[in-house]
Amino acid sequence: MFTKKESDMSHTNLTTENAGGDLQKPAPLWNPYVAGILLGLTLLASLLTLGAGLGASGGIARCGAVLESWFAPAHVAESEYFGAWGSNPLSYYLVYMFAGVFLGGLISAVLARRVSVQVEKGAAASSKLRLTFALAGGVLAGYAARIAGGCTSGQALTGGAMLLTGSLIFMGCVFAGGYAAAYFVRSQWND
Repeated sequence: MFTKKESDMSHTNLTTENAGGDLQKPAPLWNPYVAGILLGLTLLASLLTLGAGLGASGGIARCGAVLESWFAPAHVAESEYFGAWGSNPLSYYLVYMFAGVFLGGLISAVLARRVSVQVEKGAAASSKLRLTFALAGGVLAGYAARIAGGCTSGQALTGGAMLLTGSLIFMGCVFAGGYAAAYFVRSQWND
């Protein structure tokens, strides 16, 4: 069972109750430098073994093609975008990477006792507003990633590792846009 202190909404104070009734604190977070080095080595391994970098939107788009094919198979097959992936769009390395990242993250969170079903929001925002903004932002980011031919992880990790000028400019714009947008939504997170 998960418990939280009433006055504290941070994940670091989340505790779990084991079978004996004892409260256990979550495992400490990894050192960000170690995690960054391991991510870099994963990217290097991907470039050396597959000849391609990391990303997520390609795998998600292919999962979307499969879901759509359940309801409109002829439309997917005739689609200039989805149809180019053939009859088995899930046969692509980014699909397996996406599934591995999701499952690996979930397993890691469970083992570290950092899982809790909740809506992360500020005191001034309702759960409905937070979920609406999260859905709208996710749809917008996903759509934009497919129009751009890749997502921020592909641009930042793969393009940044290759020191591509466009990727470096893109990441600067992502941070600038994030700081600019934060001005307009910060009131939701204030007490």
